[in-house]
Amino acid sequence: MKILFADTAHAALKKGLQAAGFMCSDLDSDYAGPIAEALKGYDGVVIRSRFKFDRELLEQLSGLKFIARVGAGMENIDVTFAESQGIVCLHAPEGNRNAVAEHALGMLLAMLNHLCRANREVREGKWIREGNRGEELEGKTVGIIGFGNTGSSFARKLKGFDVKILAHDPYVKQVDNADVELVDMSRIFAEADVVSLHVPLTPETHSLVNSKWLSSFHKPFRLINTARGKCLVTQDLIASIESGQVISAALDVLEFESLSFEHFELHQDLLEKLKNEERLLLSPHIAGWTIQSNIKMAEILVQKIVSRFGSNN
Repeated sequence: MKILFADTAHAALKKGLQAAGFMCSDLDSDYAGPIAEALKGYDGVVIRSRFKFDRELLEQLSGLKFIARVGAGMENIDVTFAESQGIVCLHAPEGNRNAVAEHALGMLLAMLNHLCRANREVREGKWIREGNRGEELEGKTVGIIGFGNTGSSFARKLKGFDVKILAHDPYVKQVDNADVELVDMSRIFAEADVVSLHVPLTPETHSLVNSKWLSSFHKPFRLINTARGKCLVTQDLIASIESGQVISAALDVLEFESLSFEHFELHQDLLEKLKNEERLLLSPHIAGWTIQSNIKMAEILVQKIVSRFGSNN
């Protein structure tokens, strides 16, 4: 079976597949031709976010047996249509769930304790203690939106902080964590001090965090988004921060990221607001991008591909 690596991946992925008898080739990084043409003669393809496998492309890939995405999100693949064509879609959300959870926790603690501002001020020769007095996480109510791999992992990280954890996920009927209460959004709107997004990007979650959603909270809260940028309307968030409805926010992802997540483009006025907003903590889509998660995702995909398409199957 022949596999094309259309995107970069940890060497463990190719090594594991080759050890299992698969023939692997790399697509040139500067390839600018039709991906359908490049995939002729291949049984499988490994991707990240370089290409969008929509219906138009999938209709041209009659010989393809699987698409393996090195990551969690599947928004660049029309999974429903692919599977109707007999193409198996694989991903590795188990591989970066711990990394995302740790990053979200780090962002939360940094917000509560003003760590980024305090670090900058001390480097500038300013010694401001009262202005950087922090808040403890203990006793707060944390709302987790989306309780799949990363949401449930984030809940486990919170276990030792003596917080109340409320989770909302319409696709989850029960949780196996006694410290988590599965609730509808009205409870989170009413009680949450902190809200963390852990949802995939779907038509249902696109622009989920908008002015109406933000204004539904009964008290000021802090917001974390390590999910997808387009789940949140940036302008509405900035307005909510300026009004005091959102105390502070931490974004690992931005609404205006490119398809490959490698850069972003903003209107200059909005970019200036993001840069100048002290109550906003930003990172460049790296929550799930650790050294360990890179290896884990590769190893998990090897297991899934070999399990479905190995020589003994």
